[in-house]
Amino acid sequence: MADRLSPWKRLLLLMASFFLSESTSTTRFPKDLEAINVVSSEQSFQYPSFQGLLQDNDTLRLGLDFQRMLRINHVLYIAARDHVFAVNLTVASEHFIPQLKLTWKSKDVSKCTVRGKNSDECYNYVKVLVPRNDETLFACGTNAFNPTCRNYRMTSLEQVGEEVVGQARCPFESGQSNVGLFAGGDFYSATMTDFLASDAVIYRSLGDGRPVLRTVKYDSKWLREPHFLHAIDYGNYVYFFLSEIAVEYTTLGKVVFSRVARVCKNDNGGSPRVLDRYWTSFLKARLNCSVPGDSFFYFDILQSLTNVLQINQRPAVVGAFTTQANSIPGSAVCAFYMDDIEKVFNGKFKEQRTGDSSWTPVPDEQVPRPRPGTCAGDGPASEYKSSTQFPDEVLTFIKSYPLMDEAVPSINGRPCFTRTSSRSKLTQIVVDVSAGPYKDRTVMFLGSDDGRVLKVLASMHPNDSFGSRLLEDSDVYNPTKCNVQGQEDRRVLGLELDKDHHALFVAFSSCVIRMPLSRCSQHGACKRTCLASRDPYCIWLRTGSCANMAPGFKAGFEQDIEGDHSLHTDSCHADVLATMQNQDSAADSSYGVRRLPDMDQRAAANVHYTLLVACVLVAFFLGAILSGFLVSCYCSRSAAQRAGRLGKDPEASLPHALSLRSLAKLSGLLDSQPKEDKLDMSTPKMYSSFIPNGQAEPHLQSPAHQGLSLGDPELSLSQLSASHLLRPEILPSP
Repeated sequence: MADRLSPWKRLLLLMASFFLSESTSTTRFPKDLEAINVVSSEQSFQYPSFQGLLQDNDTLRLGLDFQRMLRINHVLYIAARDHVFAVNLTVASEHFIPQLKLTWKSKDVSKCTVRGKNSDECYNYVKVLVPRNDETLFACGTNAFNPTCRNYRMTSLEQVGEEVVGQARCPFESGQSNVGLFAGGDFYSATMTDFLASDAVIYRSLGDGRPVLRTVKYDSKWLREPHFLHAIDYGNYVYFFLSEIAVEYTTLGKVVFSRVARVCKNDNGGSPRVLDRYWTSFLKARLNCSVPGDSFFYFDILQSLTNVLQINQRPAVVGAFTTQANSIPGSAVCAFYMDDIEKVFNGKFKEQRTGDSSWTPVPDEQVPRPRPGTCAGDGPASEYKSSTQFPDEVLTFIKSYPLMDEAVPSINGRPCFTRTSSRSKLTQIVVDVSAGPYKDRTVMFLGSDDGRVLKVLASMHPNDSFGSRLLEDSDVYNPTKCNVQGQEDRRVLGLELDKDHHALFVAFSSCVIRMPLSRCSQHGACKRTCLASRDPYCIWLRTGSCANMAPGFKAGFEQDIEGDHSLHTDSCHADVLATMQNQDSAADSSYGVRRLPDMDQRAAANVHYTLLVACVLVAFFLGAILSGFLVSCYCSRSAAQRAGRLGKDPEASLPHALSLRSLAKLSGLLDSQPKEDKLDMSTPKMYSSFIPNGQAEPHLQSPAHQGLSLGDPELSLSQLSASHLLRPEILPSP
């Protein structure tokens, strides 16, 4: 019984392994989502834009040279080369014109050219623009490779106080990265401190009661060729997000990893013996943004990051990541809970015992107490009032082992959005976590290096009934307004969200474009396309029109975000339907599972090609096994019948081709002889010559038969000539 069931067991195992392999192959790597709506450059051509002071000769020749944007209340500040502009957002929808302008040109151009720099580089690029308090802006510029900082009033952009040295607060040239913010009255900055950009630093200064601190100089275990992206004031720490060359993977070449580093806001430095005037709380960990599977696919390079948001009722940050520069082009969006970051910082440290050994976790028994990286007066270090009181072994440990062993996992263990089929990469991100009339939807706006902005309805919760959807793909770059002397730079450098005025500001090197958050009016009076857009910013009014969602809307409208809305009988204009048939193919998840279009119920009959292949293969296997089983049964039955006949007919055991009866019929022996001379086939003396070890009758052993072997009847018959068989004299009459 076990032998008969084994083929079926093998079939079931084969089918199970096949379906598992198919499901793994279809979900292993995410597929790019198709946009529900596409906005072409012809449609975005009408968006308001700002190119700077067009009457300025330098602007006409070099363009705006955008550096950064900052929105405070209803004012958008734009920092560029030699200028800072203030735009009133309440009137920017009609006229994108700044109401205030700050001109800050360098007076050290001659010194800059003497140092060997090109005259086009010897300008004042405003790289730092942050609020110092409720009334003052803090701005720093490269100042022709002589960084300088000033304070300005927000309301008038008038200078307040004297200039301060910008070294370690602002980079020397516009191409170098930097971040900065004020926290607790101190200015935290991360940038390059020298003209040659060889000394990267995380720096604290301008405080009243705390000393100036910095990272250890020229120590690759602390910082190695970093590119600073963002800084966040959260809890007892200031967090810095950056990408740098991974010191723990030097054997693989220059591999870039994304990091999050933190320092305590109450850090006062070490003792005079160890880490004096250096951070005693500096720690860093890797950010893991990867696609899970048998082999993880990493998006290692952080491009942009949000401030702390509430995702699933937990504080988190969301970042745009890309692959390595020499890898397959790809981008992803990953989110990280702040408490997961804290767990990693409270975990194991990483060490390399020798220069040739691999990096391994530091055993817990080798970690001194209080735990290195802890803020003085808090938790394990609560008995220490200042970091200057920490034991020397704690300070020595944190100086040697600032890197954490584990990486910070992303929310749900995977990206919430990926894009790999396009050679363009994501460069900027801004997120609205309170979109929709009920403020329960998350919409991400993603800028890329090809001048496009993607609007994504993000699925962040693991139990969401739908996956992320690409709502809109907009080609925002306007060559007519943004090109400089025929040259175009499509890379999106900044995104700023203005929900109050339903706008998104997209910054390029030479222009800033204002685009709407949604284009609900394009659906007009077509209810079907309005609901099928899945846009949280669009609602269908009872008056029979599709409109942008205004603040305060709680009733009297319809929406279909999750795609479960039943189709209505109303029909739309033919051109609208034709457009939406190609656009309403929203993906059900970022991993390639596509939701069937709601506008065509007949599409429900379509089957995924993977399922078709699986069905064909399973049908083939079942047919083969069933055929084999039937053939086996038939052969077994035939063998049993032959065995039954064998007892009744001795000749049945011989091959049919070698039957003596057949040979006799072919030779005419039975028909040519008289009846009395015919062989008596029932007597056994004719068989004695052909049965192995049989005894032949004496009268059959004639000379003509001496060559007949008794041990091999088949060979003997083949060697027996027909003439011998037909000679009547060899068969004497009885």
